Amino acid sequence: MGDWIPRAEWVKTQPQALVASCVMLLDEQDRMLLLRYGPGQEEASGTWWLPGGMLDAGENPWPAARRELDEETGIVLDSEPCLLIGIDHRADVLGTGPVVDYFFAARFPAGRRIRLSAEHDRHAFHHPDGLPDPLAAHRRTLTALHAAALAGRAVHLQEGMPA
Repeated sequence: MGDWIPRAEWVKTQPQALVASCVMLLDEQDRMLLLRYGPGQEEASGTWWLPGGMLDAGENPWPAARRELDEETGIVLDSEPCLLIGIDHRADVLGTGPVVDYFFAARFPAGRRIRLSAEHDRHAFHHPDGLPDPLAAHRRTLTALHAAALAGRAVHLQEGMPA
């Protein structure tokens, strides 16, 4: 039998991971809202992705996704949970270690305008099969998440790829 250690010490031996949360907003044509990171955003500059970001300390994934969507687009969603469409585990992201991403789907609220944050310089709606070249690297991830959103079920991803 192993040596017993106090819980506080045991917790320090457990893996640590960052947690992020994103929202796939679909318009009436089932196109995804994607945002482009503007100049000065380090490695992300010029890349496109779903609205979202890292959780704050003690924050749950769905409220974090809503907060990030509001901060990045000015779109406020109802507080009722949206459909969880995916969870992705990435072993190491830019040297920060493991990241777990939660993905939620919602419909783009009718009559709303997008107000981009300072970190983004463009937005666009795309189907997975019509992604421009800069998004080609994320095609399999976005295609799997889009299919999950339309089917109303979650997909498990590893390193952005369907497991």
